[in-house]
Amino acid sequence: MSKFDPASTHVAVLKGGWSAEREVSLVSGADCAGALREAGYKVTEVDARPDLPQTLAGLKPDVVFNALHGRWGEDGCVQGMLEVLQIPYTHSGVLASSLAMDKQRSKHVFQQAGIPCAESIVVPREEASRAHQMEPPYVVKPNNEGSSVGVYIVRPGDNRPPGALGSAEWNLGDQVMVEKFLPGRELTVAVMGDRALAVTEITTGAEFYDYGAKYDEGGSKHQVPAALPDSVTEILMDYALKAHVGLGCKGVTRSDFRYDEETGACTILELNTQPGMTPTSLVPEQAGYVGMSFKDLVVWILEDASCDR
Repeated sequence: MSKFDPASTHVAVLKGGWSAEREVSLVSGADCAGALREAGYKVTEVDARPDLPQTLAGLKPDVVFNALHGRWGEDGCVQGMLEVLQIPYTHSGVLASSLAMDKQRSKHVFQQAGIPCAESIVVPREEASRAHQMEPPYVVKPNNEGSSVGVYIVRPGDNRPPGALGSAEWNLGDQVMVEKFLPGRELTVAVMGDRALAVTEITTGAEFYDYGAKYDEGGSKHQVPAALPDSVTEILMDYALKAHVGLGCKGVTRSDFRYDEETGACTILELNTQPGMTPTSLVPEQAGYVGMSFKDLVVWILEDASCDR
């Protein structure tokens, strides 16, 4: 029996927000709202603003479908507000969301679970902009953003770090992660509840799987299942599930990896607690591969909603 009867359930779909990933979230939210309406739910789409508590108090939804991406919507802030308001919500709870968004702290959890991670340090961005903090090649990225926003690769022979790090226009936090660059194939694994779904390989003409490669039409190609030895597929799916469980995640997550064919190393890069949710996004693609439609996936995520996550 359904926990949330479509005929009597009012769902507020949170989208947009004010993070660097606003535009992506608007698309995810609209597509998820459409799927829920198709399933028979009463749906109100909410473009999240700082007055979100008052908005939800006025709407009085029975449940919130959180389609926000990035800071505030994905880092435990909105989750904490929903706990205070006692409105059931989807995806991970306060602690798991906060830990996953902090790339360096999440690595500590991954390492405790036996999952290999890339060597990295977190430093003030001013320091990272003035001089190399580790021997190139390395990657510089915000410690608490997603969607590859503000990510730079520093190659051997580069005389200095990216100038954007010291720019007055930088609005992606004062702390950045400097991480050893890992060669290899770009792979991702979705976890749904207690099950890893599949391994997708991502190929792109870009330098790496950056924002444009993720969201521009034709920016990347996805192969699911990835053409890998069975043993590597099993390792990646095991690591993804261990990462999900180790952080205490709920609902769906997506973990990103690098696989170096020369050494056989499988290394986790990060875990996303609010992965993209358009019909062509990576998680819905993997759900489709195991036989679940986009609508059924969205309804499953909604049915998983609760407080005290």
